[in-house]
Amino acid sequence: MRRLGEKLSSETEKMLRRIQKESKHHQVRQRAHCILLIHEGFTIEQLVKIFQVSRKTIYNWITAWLNNK
Repeated sequence: MRRLGEKLSSETEKMLRRIQKESKHHQVRQRAHCILLIHEGFTIEQLVKIFQVSRKTIYNWITAWLNNK
């Protein structure tokens, strides 16, 4: 898997962790968790198993994250 190039700032990491814990929307919590795991070095294959979604879904989450930064 290609990794997201830059390291998360501490503020961004805190924001993602807050979203993961506090969002009312399950899918939003999943996406935040996924981005955190990507930055911890998890592979696409591992994320597919963890979240039980398709590779395309994981790539869509990554693309959305990169486009909305």
